Amino acid sequence: MDVAMIMDRMAVKKAVQCGNVEDAIEKVNDLNPEILDTNPELFFHLQQQRLIELIRNEKIEEALEFAQEELAPRGEENQSFLEELERTVSLLVFKDVSNCPVRELLDISQRLKTANEVNAAILTSQSHEKDPKLHSLLKMLIWAQNQLDEKATYPRIKDFLKATLENPAV
Repeated sequence: MDVAMIMDRMAVKKAVQCGNVEDAIEKVNDLNPEILDTNPELFFHLQQQRLIELIRNEKIEEALEFAQEELAPRGEENQSFLEELERTVSLLVFKDVSNCPVRELLDISQRLKTANEVNAAILTSQSHEKDPKLHSLLKMLIWAQNQLDEKATYPRIKDFLKATLENPAV
């Protein structure tokens, strides 16, 4: 994997995590304009995150205008988008968001969720797996050990972090 590609992908992820969604969209389009064109759900989630950031920054009129012009037309085309838009706009009803039933949208974890979704889409567009290979290999190793446990005795890996083996009873 090219280091420049990793740096570009991380810059997009960081922009979303910091709430700079417009910057992130621009960076994604610079990397590969087809990512957002071919993934309407991802584009909607980025636009939804942009709306959340406007609400977070108390730019109420701008948020309403953005929701009407950019997100409402998408909601007309897709029922789940409409439901998400309604959930997001409901943040505007509450002066104290601590009482809001959808306050999790303003939580940093929402930014992370969107950032991870963008990251996975970029990796997929670059023909890379969205999960690290090591994670997949460890899962496969655990599965193989579980299969072997039923059929044979062997030096089993007892602790993956320390790479210690468990000697089989002979």
